[in-house]
Amino acid sequence: MRKILITGGAGFIGSHVVRLFVNKYPNYQIFNLDALTYAGNLENLIDIESNENYTFLRGDITDEVYINSIFKKYCFDDVIHLAAESHVDRSISDPLAFAKTNVLGTMILLNNFKELHKNNWKGKRFYHISTDEVYGSLGENGLFKETTSYDPNSPYSASKASSDHFVRAYGETYGLPFIITNCSNNYGKQQFPEKLIPLFINNVLNNKPLPVYGDGNYTRDWLYVIDHAKAIDMVFHRGNIYQTYNIGGFNEWKNIDLVKLLCKQMDKKLGRSVGSSEKLITFVKDRPGHDLRYAIDASKINQELGWSPTVTFEQGLSETIDWYISNEHWLKNITSGNYQNYYMKKYK
Repeated sequence: MRKILITGGAGFIGSHVVRLFVNKYPNYQIFNLDALTYAGNLENLIDIESNENYTFLRGDITDEVYINSIFKKYCFDDVIHLAAESHVDRSISDPLAFAKTNVLGTMILLNNFKELHKNNWKGKRFYHISTDEVYGSLGENGLFKETTSYDPNSPYSASKASSDHFVRAYGETYGLPFIITNCSNNYGKQQFPEKLIPLFINNVLNNKPLPVYGDGNYTRDWLYVIDHAKAIDMVFHRGNIYQTYNIGGFNEWKNIDLVKLLCKQMDKKLGRSVGSSEKLITFVKDRPGHDLRYAIDASKINQELGWSPTVTFEQGLSETIDWYISNEHWLKNITSGNYQNYYMKKYK
């Protein structure tokens, strides 16, 4: 039985990947390692927590003693590494936490993977999930390619860029079989409501202001989380080692246009008069080092592996809004902090 360690599996993207692998591959043993910080929520995985091929491990990737112990105990064949501090605003206020988790934590995993297999790499792989933010900022034209030079502008993106470099260095120095993917902004159900889309959905539901940075013309490429999970599955099984693949939605939106679309859809779904939610938009002071535009060229993964997004943004956004409206209890548990009671009793 193939034993796969998925780090950060209680987080937003990680929980979707864990669920996909547990359900799709009953002959794999999936180990979900998560520190259960504010962004980790085991309620997202209640539907699979009793599956025989699923094991949850509570631990921090920066805890070297603990990571050593689980690698020795379970002898993982592969690692899919998603655990990371990921919110840019938090990285500005606490950059050291991002360096510790995203850089040191990644190195501890790499060291243990290297020592466990000791150059016997046949059939093994270390899959590192990264972000398009490592490439920096684009002007009005152009796309990020796998060959684009790194130019990070925030402590978050700098920490992810550093972790990418260490993964490649372990490949070059030790022959460690790695794959890296750099993805664009994800959205979908069960995302922690500090991110733009769930934050604004929650604020519209509660008639709170919708804080838009600067003039709202910052542009991002948006990817439905289900499509991302499917891409991770495809890259893990069919991607070539020592390669990088960019994963994007071919779906650029200026923040202000996205927010207006969200408001329009929510007015319709909530039975409010047209334009009522849009009146909640409030322009706020820009954050430092704010990148103007991200846009992914995902032609490599499309041409080599046949992956492309299957959900249009309008459809994905509509389904996402529907989920949050139907699961207001989930939102209330998250925003109040009560969600942590679920696992604090179980995993002390």
